[in-house]
Amino acid sequence: MTVIVLFVATLFFRLLGAVFGVARFATWRVSAAHGLAVMLVMTASAHFVPSSVTFMPNHADMVAMVPPFVPLPAFVVYLTGVLELAGAVGLVLPATRRAAGICLALLFVLMLPANVYAVLAETTLGGEPATPLWQRIPEQVLYIGVALWAAGVTARGTRELSVVR
Repeated sequence: MTVIVLFVATLFFRLLGAVFGVARFATWRVSAAHGLAVMLVMTASAHFVPSSVTFMPNHADMVAMVPPFVPLPAFVVYLTGVLELAGAVGLVLPATRRAAGICLALLFVLMLPANVYAVLAETTLGGEPATPLWQRIPEQVLYIGVALWAAGVTARGTRELSVVR
């Protein structure tokens, strides 16, 4: 679902640029940064949803994903939710896009053990099993790649970054 949100939001923003001439979305890189921001707002919301809400992943589900070696799991869930929201804001602001993309890539790497643990511990999210690893790991790699590309870390992205500003 999150991959679909990322792709649809990115395409939507790019169409705003290409079809309606919205200058902010004149490139795929900037459109992808905004698409990733939309996806992050969606995923971050689960970190704050009360456990009484059962139609989507909630805070209790997120806490259950945290591996046992991580201290203060409830706090870590809130912290990662705040970091995802901060990253989303950082991606839409040109001045902070590079730092936000790099920090989000690191956050995605640091959160991978929780995704692996969720599968191994057979954790449910919103009543559904966690995404299988054969799907989740490539998704995580995609998010890391999009974050770094949006940040202008790649050689091509760096050239484009200097033109967009």
